[in-house]
Amino acid sequence: MTTLFTVPISSTGGSIVCTNPSTAKEHETIYVLTFISPPDNRLTPIFIDAMLLALDIIEHRYPKGVVVTTSGIAKFYSNGLDLDLVAKTEGFLENWLWRLFRRLLTYVLFLCRILSLRTQYPMPTVCLLNGHAFAGGFMFAMYHDYRIMNPDRGFLCVNELEFGVPLQTPMMSIFREKLTPVTFRNVVLEAHRFGGRNALEAGIVDAVGGAEEALALIQTRKLQTKAATGIYGTMKEEMYSRVLNGLDDHAGNLQWREKVEDKNQAVQKRGLEDVQQFEQNGKAKL
Repeated sequence: MTTLFTVPISSTGGSIVCTNPSTAKEHETIYVLTFISPPDNRLTPIFIDAMLLALDIIEHRYPKGVVVTTSGIAKFYSNGLDLDLVAKTEGFLENWLWRLFRRLLTYVLFLCRILSLRTQYPMPTVCLLNGHAFAGGFMFAMYHDYRIMNPDRGFLCVNELEFGVPLQTPMMSIFREKLTPVTFRNVVLEAHRFGGRNALEAGIVDAVGGAEEALALIQTRKLQTKAATGIYGTMKEEMYSRVLNGLDDHAGNLQWREKVEDKNQAVQKRGLEDVQQFEQNGKAKL
């Protein structure tokens, strides 16, 4: 294994280490980002900044290939957001989390937009799930192009339903886009916990296993060659245009939610009035 660079995660004393799987020539364009941010790889602003920097370094300093992300903490891939920190961090969603999701899905460099030139994140991304991925950690995994999961350790789960935190549009849309309707329902409305083999059966992951299986998937599907023509990011933009719209319109998403809430309140008010009228008259109001 060859170490290419290390990005520190200063808040936890952790780091993101970029390596090649081996010194073999065929592995030169496979970039493995192994992150350790104790105790459970929460998606904090400092973690996200470090991950974005690591992706930038690969894009701008190394030949095109494939990016693999995985955790150096055996129990957790990522345990999602630190809700207390999110509450204290103004603009966390639009300034950090949505940026991370968009970067993985397909990236357009801001400077190049100004110059009317476009450059997308040029490489396939593979998520190697070694342990638990809950809530935001599960979403982080879904924003990758491919997923491989340990068959014997860890669960995938969106458990916001269990502690009363509704999902916002970019959190929900990636599941809607990539999963079957039944699996989407089970993920969101049942907070179902998927082990590796169940996740494979449900179509959430592409394979079960570890590093060897990740390399096999990359080689079997010839992922190292997919970025050669330079349009890989553009293809993903078109594929996931609806998801990108949600990521890019945070204010619009909030306005839509406010309108829905206003309508819900009006429906509830009228329903309560009808119930009260029924109780007073002994029959339903027609």
